[in-house]
Amino acid sequence: MQPWLTELQQLLAHGDAVVLVTVARVEGSTPREAGAKMIVTRESARYTIGGGHLEWRAIEIAREVLRDGMRVPHLRRLERLSLGPSLGQCCGGAVVLAFERVDVRDLDWVAALSKRLLAGKATQRNVSFGPSHEPVRLADADAGIQAPECLLWDGAGFDEGNAQLTETIVSRDFPVVLFGAEAIGTAFARVLSTLPCRLRWVDDDAAKFPQQPARTQFDNAAFEAKDAPEDAVDEAPPGTAFVVMTHNHARDFVLAERILRRDDFLFFGMIGSRTKRRQFEQQLAARGIDQARIARMVCPIGIDGIDDKSPEVIALSAAAQLLQAVEAARAAPTAVPDQPFSMLQPLTDHDTDTR
Repeated sequence: MQPWLTELQQLLAHGDAVVLVTVARVEGSTPREAGAKMIVTRESARYTIGGGHLEWRAIEIAREVLRDGMRVPHLRRLERLSLGPSLGQCCGGAVVLAFERVDVRDLDWVAALSKRLLAGKATQRNVSFGPSHEPVRLADADAGIQAPECLLWDGAGFDEGNAQLTETIVSRDFPVVLFGAEAIGTAFARVLSTLPCRLRWVDDDAAKFPQQPARTQFDNAAFEAKDAPEDAVDEAPPGTAFVVMTHNHARDFVLAERILRRDDFLFFGMIGSRTKRRQFEQQLAARGIDQARIARMVCPIGIDGIDDKSPEVIALSAAAQLLQAVEAARAAPTAVPDQPFSMLQPLTDHDTDTR
């Protein structure tokens, strides 16, 4: 799910009117890509289109649209801003920003878009900036499109009222199965709660998971207590990232073997020491796991050069490494399943087993 979309739906459901700001077109060097979004309310601005003077000016315009739109349903506006000359930013390019005032009357298309993305359907969103203030239209994206796109068709020019924004919105969420709900696992899940992923959090003891109201911060997580956590490996979809953060070496080995017998995982990382890795490598090879498959096990998990062993630092380092794997996989969509991306083994030693 797109975080901005979830928040937009919640705001509209509470009766708030907001302005959705979209980077409709980029020219030259700009801080954000076409399609980036920000939500502006009377009191706040959420998400970002690049910060700096550009964002301050965008918020000013959005508040004007929010005010003027009280008399004009579906008020929309396009504004071209040069980052260097007019805003004094280092980027030398320009952006065209699209401003859409939305309120409870727009809840239907917002909810429909949310439902489509949750079902994995790439969706084309069409917004007219003409004088007729036509409703937002949703349609299936062209076959084969799996990446977001954003195009502004300006016809005879913005002042002529012929412009139309056409954007393809796809779910960029990636599935993660996390094993372990102790200090490091919880810190890692907290980082993942801010990322575009679907988290399945597994442990053998339900009491280890955060309890209400603390669970509310993990709004992209499903909590699952299982007597045999390894069963979650077989139940995960292709392209899943597996992260093992338990304090039980015997269980870790069972999980590692089960994960490595799959040939379609995106990433497999595990906390531990280099000694633990060597022991696991020998035992996995004795179980018939191919060496090339074993080499894909990232243990110790974490980026090279970050040696701090506190849970929060390990979590951030591991999350950054996971994101590297996601980006690499997206850049090589035709890669062989056993080698979807290249990953150097880290040299850090994040062994959290204190027994």
